[in-house]
Amino acid sequence: MTRAPQPSALPPERTRLASALRELRTGTGLSLAALAAKTTFSKSSWERYLNGKTLPPGQAVRELCRLAGEPEGRCLALWELAESEWSGRAAARPTDAPGPADPPGPDAGHPVGGRGTVMAVLASVCALAAGGLSIALVLVAGHTGDSRPSAPPSFAPAPRCQGATCEGQDPMPMKCGTHPLTLATHRTSTGAHLELRYSTECGASWARMWSTRIGDRLEMDPGGEDTGRPHTARITDGVAAQSYVYTPMTEATPGATVRACFHPVTGGSRECFEARV
Repeated sequence: MTRAPQPSALPPERTRLASALRELRTGTGLSLAALAAKTTFSKSSWERYLNGKTLPPGQAVRELCRLAGEPEGRCLALWELAESEWSGRAAARPTDAPGPADPPGPDAGHPVGGRGTVMAVLASVCALAAGGLSIALVLVAGHTGDSRPSAPPSFAPAPRCQGATCEGQDPMPMKCGTHPLTLATHRTSTGAHLELRYSTECGASWARMWSTRIGDRLEMDPGGEDTGRPHTARITDGVAAQSYVYTPMTEATPGATVRACFHPVTGGSRECFEARV
């Protein structure tokens, strides 16, 4: 049996999976002990899974997605890549064989009705309504129940900012990423997936991207009267290109329009999309 490499030498497949699982765990607001109490896996097992020391079973990935209120498609795709590397099957591939396709997003297998592009975009498996035209402006008017998760459970942590105090802050440390709403989705002409997200508890919005390239940039227009400089997220390395990368937040009140623009490093023009809170 292939022995797991030491954490200091984790392969990129397991690094990406562990990063995605840590993000899901942050979204649940659960400690390791609480996570163990709500799943069939122990606290010590979750510690190893989240740090990449041990490859988790697929069931652990599914249970964490369920607790985080996120579709499981993308994380299961990352798990399959990591499992292939762990078992040694990946090494058996010919060196000139093409790499795997973009993993399906968390909305894989979930209908999205008339929504445009970004939550369902998590899934390259889903049919996306928005075309990959350059300088595309997408306004998403309707949502299905999939984009609005149920009310946060009682164990959800209290947000650390609200309204104007969230301006320019990272949504995860501020606990605004716990069960957010997805306002719009978009897939770019270069294949990147984008979402506009909103937290009712924090009164703030942000954008996130994945399946990107090193050098890609996503900008979120600040809300309110002061347009100011956009809040920017940039892809700096290969791990980030395969993970969720977020812009800082901007204050957003009900009825406001939020807008984000994607700047590809190569192969396309700027693409913007927007949604109403």
